[in-house]
Amino acid sequence: MSRRLWMLATVLAALPVVGVTGCASTSPPPPPESRAGRPDRGAKLIAQYGCGSCHTIPGVDRAGGLVGPPLTRFGARSYIAGELPNNADNLRRWITDPQAVEAGTAMPNLGVSAIDAQDIAAYLYTLD
Repeated sequence: MSRRLWMLATVLAALPVVGVTGCASTSPPPPPESRAGRPDRGAKLIAQYGCGSCHTIPGVDRAGGLVGPPLTRFGARSYIAGELPNNADNLRRWITDPQAVEAGTAMPNLGVSAIDAQDIAAYLYTLD
């Protein structure tokens, strides 16, 4: 009987350690900034392509759309469209051809060029 009590005490003593370490989680690292690209040009392109008709985007005139998700604090997000890890390459890919990433998404293919996507991504990463 004393051996059973000793084993039970040992298991119970270990539970708080297991529980604490098992529940501990760390936030994913923030996405890398898009060092390439011009954020100032990106903000103008966002307005030009009409992104604000679907998205709320801080710092962009007439960008208060409610169709797509708000892009506030975009630079602090972990994923793009719930599909891709949030980094500059994936964001450029999403902006230039969202249907290739997620077929049937409400995000239309607007014909954004690679250089325009780079500048738009640079601007969005300033929103953290």
